[in-house]
Amino acid sequence: MQQTKALVENPDISYPEILDVKAFAEGLERIASDHPKDKDARRAAVLAYLRGVSQDGRTKAREILDRDGHGMGCARRISWLQDQIILHLYDFVIRHVLPALSDIIAITAVGGYGRATLAPGSDIDLLFLLPGKQTAQSQKVIEFVLYILWDMGMKVGHATRTIDECITLSKSDITIRTAILETRFICGNANLERELTTRFDKEIVRNTGAEFIAAKLAERDVRHDRSGNTRYLVEPNVKEGKGGIRDLHTLFWITKYFYRVRDTAELVRLGVLSRSEYNSFQKAEDFLWAVRCHLHFVTGKAEDRLSFDHQQEVAEALGYHTRPGLSAVERFMKHYFLVAKNVGDLTRILCAALEDEQVKDQPGLTGVISRFTARKRKIAGTQDFVEDKGRIALASPDVFKRDPVNLLRLFHIADLNGLEFHPDALKSVTRSLALIDDKVRGDKEANGLFISILTSRRDPALMLRRMNEAGVLGRFIPEFGRIVSMMQFSMYHHYTVDEHLIRSVEVLSKIEKGEDVEGVPLSAHLIKTIEDRTVLYVAVLLHDIAKGRAEDHSIGGARMARKLCPRFGMNARQTELVAWLIQEHLTMSMTAQTRDLNDWKTISDFSGRIQTLERLKFLLILTVCDIRAVGPGVWNGWKGQLLRILYYETELLLSGGFSEVSRNERVQHARDQLTEALADWPEEERKAYVRMHYQPYLLSVPLEDQVRHTTFIRDADREGKVLNTMVRTNAFQAITEITILAPDHPRLVAIIAGACAAAGANIANAQIFTTAFGRALDTIHISRQFKDDDDELRRANTISKMIEDVLAGTRRLPEVIATRTKYKKKDTTFTVVPDVTISNTLSNRFTVIEIECLDRTGLLSDVTSMLADLSLDIASARITTFGEKVIDTFYVTDLTGEKINNENRQALIGAHLKAVISDDVSDGTARVAPGVVTPLPPKAVRKTVAQS
Repeated sequence: MQQTKALVENPDISYPEILDVKAFAEGLERIASDHPKDKDARRAAVLAYLRGVSQDGRTKAREILDRDGHGMGCARRISWLQDQIILHLYDFVIRHVLPALSDIIAITAVGGYGRATLAPGSDIDLLFLLPGKQTAQSQKVIEFVLYILWDMGMKVGHATRTIDECITLSKSDITIRTAILETRFICGNANLERELTTRFDKEIVRNTGAEFIAAKLAERDVRHDRSGNTRYLVEPNVKEGKGGIRDLHTLFWITKYFYRVRDTAELVRLGVLSRSEYNSFQKAEDFLWAVRCHLHFVTGKAEDRLSFDHQQEVAEALGYHTRPGLSAVERFMKHYFLVAKNVGDLTRILCAALEDEQVKDQPGLTGVISRFTARKRKIAGTQDFVEDKGRIALASPDVFKRDPVNLLRLFHIADLNGLEFHPDALKSVTRSLALIDDKVRGDKEANGLFISILTSRRDPALMLRRMNEAGVLGRFIPEFGRIVSMMQFSMYHHYTVDEHLIRSVEVLSKIEKGEDVEGVPLSAHLIKTIEDRTVLYVAVLLHDIAKGRAEDHSIGGARMARKLCPRFGMNARQTELVAWLIQEHLTMSMTAQTRDLNDWKTISDFSGRIQTLERLKFLLILTVCDIRAVGPGVWNGWKGQLLRILYYETELLLSGGFSEVSRNERVQHARDQLTEALADWPEEERKAYVRMHYQPYLLSVPLEDQVRHTTFIRDADREGKVLNTMVRTNAFQAITEITILAPDHPRLVAIIAGACAAAGANIANAQIFTTAFGRALDTIHISRQFKDDDDELRRANTISKMIEDVLAGTRRLPEVIATRTKYKKKDTTFTVVPDVTISNTLSNRFTVIEIECLDRTGLLSDVTSMLADLSLDIASARITTFGEKVIDTFYVTDLTGEKINNENRQALIGAHLKAVISDDVSDGTARVAPGVVTPLPPKAVRKTVAQS
């Protein structure tokens, strides 16, 4: 029998700190001598022994990782431990279980395991090599090894093939070719593995480099598209995401295949990577492996998505600490995204080198033709850059050194001519970033070029993203550099700060080009009237530039704008407008979503803050760009409608035209539109149902929803239903909508919210209005649970039935909620400090109560029930969700219709509400209204509760 050490590439490597190999082997020998004839007892003893060795070794590997933080070291230790288990298991089988084996096989590692790295929860990929056709004896050996590994709880991927089969399959299957490329001998017949490696190199690898590279890069692009095609998602996939471990694997595969090297260190000798770039590769690899290993240890499984639930634990394990402006987890994630960016840099550098090599290596006539067709063409207006197959390239290697402003010109000329970037040009940019110093930052032409790129009418976001990925943007604007790769530990924000800002510019560009008129009609109209585009684009790009600092980012951003704008060549008026927009960039959004827009004081206070129509236009467009760039599903039609209402009301006041007449005219126009939309209804019926809607409803709700609601109410009346519900779902927005028609009641909001809580539904938004004849028309948006529409609609109908049952009095909320919340686990991932604000200055008629806290199922039910218990009458409300945080605003009076002026009563209200939103009340069931049994007579006072 031929047997060698497990790691033939480095046979002397060992990790005695996690396993004493000699003692391990002796333990197996004792099992063999203790059970010479009882096969079952022997197998059970081997299984228990190997399981213990594996668990102990992994525990020690984790302890070492916690001490030194080296991810590659951990991955190699676990791989080596697995090698020892397989090696000694195989040795045990052929000496004590099936000793008559004559046709020696080879066991090799492939995939990630073939690179001698293994994450704690990763699959173990094995290739069993046969010297010829498989025999019954070799099959028994392989099965014994596999079943032991499976019974140990390991996920084993395996294939059993001859060398000929491996070669044949490699010719047609890139996946198999990649696996064999990484084959590493573990134990058995080493000659088989050597023969496979030799034949694979000679028959497969030689002269197929270009084909393999194209396939792996195409495979990478598909994978990136699947994961969102950005490396700046705030819950990245460490393995499969852009800039993750798989991208490093792709680089490894390509270099190993094309340059025929076994170690990436050889790329420095070949001149492909500089020493610093190679060090960057090693650091990126070590960091990503540390994150992945910690993630597997924390979750106890092969979890590669770095979700919010686990980011804090991993950050703590890696030793990150909170600093002013950034929490420990935010510092950790910023480091993660910077590493992901470095992986992108390395990919570009390698691709540039590969392209050069491919052109050089083409033989004979093909090479001559290729070099002829690859001739570079001049670009009009510049001698420093040339066009190479639709890509901008450098005319000479010293272009940037000769004039560092060329680092900006490169992107400007690419934009003007619609050119992509040659990878060699981007490699040179990355290596020349140190040339961007204070002199370049202060250069008038350089700043003019930057503003031209930013305000381009073509695709400014594309150029800004290229500049950011190459490192130019952060180097040219150091303030921007501080927020590169910065994430905010929040479910609301989907991207890093720099990616959010660039996406905001992208949204603005699309609005200006008329590509999103249907989604944002008012902004699309107003942008045509904007005279100073530069102010708008600069404000949009810089509005979050002060994130991650100790001071308020709006105030800090305004201060930075006053410093940067003059440098960009902007005059004093432009500078002040940009600074004001940044300082107020949250004002319009927060007012629209958390204040009652039907309260005149809201409009008056907001108008006093805005002061001019020009500011109002700019701020609306900036607000739209900001919200739409946060992430998928954050923007919706309801938010757009709220912003339009706020804009129109403020415009009237600022232009001196605010009056009930103007408002009545808009209400009448809305009524006329609804009447026209119901043209096929009988006239009397149409008039009656149009008249039932009050002003806030007609001004707030889109026409298509008005038609749907009115039809819904008529259908209920025809069927004689006092209570009625309807549902629909939106997969893109991840929202399910339930509309309820019910008799109005002081506790109606609390009852509906309680029914949703009882059904386990989380209310994200709500729009609640009262119609004529004392009926409420409530539309609630609940977070979607199922991907499939049919499944989600079934769930929505179940929730609707729960609401109807509770309102009809056939089910009681206290019992249902008590059952659902009995085993409820409190969310500890996010922390929001609970806060209650009570103000009598925000409205002339109502006391305004604003709560801010961590969102949870049943929160709205608890809060509205408490308000009812405190004898407060809710006149209107705004229920706003920002990821894990909610800001809910209630306009209330006492039962006599007066404000809450008594300070002692205000303190009592605040204390009770704080206990509710802190989830400190031990038993909330006593606060829950049981339901409405019978319809109530029409109310004399109209109530509206509108929700964003």
